[in-house]
Amino acid sequence: MATAETQIDNGIFRVTKWTIEPNDAIPMHVHEFEYVVVPLVNDSMRVLNSDGSEIVAEIRLGESYTRPAGAEHTVINRGANTIEFVEIEKLL
Repeated sequence: MATAETQIDNGIFRVTKWTIEPNDAIPMHVHEFEYVVVPLVNDSMRVLNSDGSEIVAEIRLGESYTRPAGAEHTVINRGANTIEFVEIEKLL
């Protein structure tokens, strides 16, 4: 399973560094809050949505993106390299 390192959790923001090794995944989960992802690598990852659809997400070092609350998915690393990104959740 992927590893999560909580860096900040102050009641306003939760900042988590995620590391996904090759052939590993973040299990199915629902995002309670709006969030921003800051990739730490150039790579691609598979996102399997709760409705069964799957997309390939191309991530680029430092090119942040945001997603709304309610997103429900699994994130899978099917590549040969470790994927790392920082997730910033807006709790308020």
